[in-house]
Amino acid sequence: MQRLIRAGLMFGNLFHVASPALVERYNRALKHLTGQTTKLTDFYVDISGYSPEVGEELGDDAYLNHAGVNRQFILLSVEQRTAPLLNTKFSTSKGILQRFIAENEAALFALTAKDAVAGELVNSVYDVSTPARLFDIRTVRVEADTTGGTVRDAERLGEMVSRFRDTPEGWYDDVLIAEMIELAGKTGDVVRNPVRLKQMSFEQRNFWTAHFGGLYVFQDVEHPAVIAPGGAPDGLPVDYAFDATQPNQIAHFLRLNGLVETIVEARGINSAAILRQRMDFILIDAVADEGVDLGGLTRADLRRLARRHADKLPPEFHSLGQLVNWAENGGRFPRIDSDDPVYFYTLRAADTPDAELVNMLLAELAPKDIRQLYICHKDLFYRTYARWPDAKKGYVVDFLTREYQVDKAGVRDALFGHEASMAPPAPPPLPKTGLPRQKKKPPPVPDRIADVGPWGAVRRR
Repeated sequence: MQRLIRAGLMFGNLFHVASPALVERYNRALKHLTGQTTKLTDFYVDISGYSPEVGEELGDDAYLNHAGVNRQFILLSVEQRTAPLLNTKFSTSKGILQRFIAENEAALFALTAKDAVAGELVNSVYDVSTPARLFDIRTVRVEADTTGGTVRDAERLGEMVSRFRDTPEGWYDDVLIAEMIELAGKTGDVVRNPVRLKQMSFEQRNFWTAHFGGLYVFQDVEHPAVIAPGGAPDGLPVDYAFDATQPNQIAHFLRLNGLVETIVEARGINSAAILRQRMDFILIDAVADEGVDLGGLTRADLRRLARRHADKLPPEFHSLGQLVNWAENGGRFPRIDSDDPVYFYTLRAADTPDAELVNMLLAELAPKDIRQLYICHKDLFYRTYARWPDAKKGYVVDFLTREYQVDKAGVRDALFGHEASMAPPAPPPLPKTGLPRQKKKPPPVPDRIADVGPWGAVRRR
């Protein structure tokens, strides 16, 4: 893993806690949340305030996330919002923290100037000892305050100020005035500079969890199901649960709910280039154990590797090659259905609110695409990376450093972005006395797709 760390591909972009003041604030918050402190004077934290170094010192990597639910967090600066979330247990946690910081940026900037903000992502579940408990999680609420209770005291002072103003006897209430003066010494002028954090809650209906081997829970779709690539545990309170041995059912579920589209159908992307790159990844995976030097490979080098090791190439390589030939040269359209091992390599998430979750699932179903695996499912990428031959590790680190790190936003947009529809805006409604409006004709479909359908029928087992 040292190679990943040196390249900034692991533990990258963490927030550096280096000054004595920040360390002291962190320890106050850590003591407040867990009853523990760190003796370290220099360490790095993620968006939630979790530090791998502190976890190693305490002998507890879950010191801010006991039982894997109700994750606690420590904010020392709003700059933490750009840091990754380590040891993720729920796919929604990072997005919730980012939203919370963005919505409260001004207040957090003021609060963290003097103290740390400690909080928790609260739901109604305190343990997930059984799979059914996951379905009791409906919403996640964010609770936060400084270790000194500044937000709580500011709310209390605000109530006192209102009582002082609204009560005729307020000017004669010496006790109330004394308490207001004392609290104002802690909070400042809450009338001119209110100190409050927005009460925020988030629905958690569709999500991934690391519990029970990794589950993708889809509740808020027309046809709910759980996708458990490693095998579905007993006791799931749903009618349908599919694992990696049931690609037909998974494909049918994704299509039925409109969650995916084929790469060749997607607008605004270079589908042939994406598919050809995936061919390269499959080729590298096939020859990594053959003692081949994988450093600095050109397109000509990759072609020579494919010819020299043709007997090692899996069916996925040849199926993608036929699809690229169709896209670039107008060759015969290959029939690829969900029984084909390359099927999930030809998909990406459709433009839905759950696109990020769906791309995460597709990365697990098509794990040889190392770029998508790294971008969409880092936890799985790191576990898989540890098992690769050294030659493949070197190739992957070099590729990601060269092709992804230099323009992360551009790569993500090229792979997963959705171009705005080119359809004209809908005409205004006709008056009731007008002629009936004719149905809009669907856009034309390319002949080759119209002849065979994008992939043919999705067969059921």
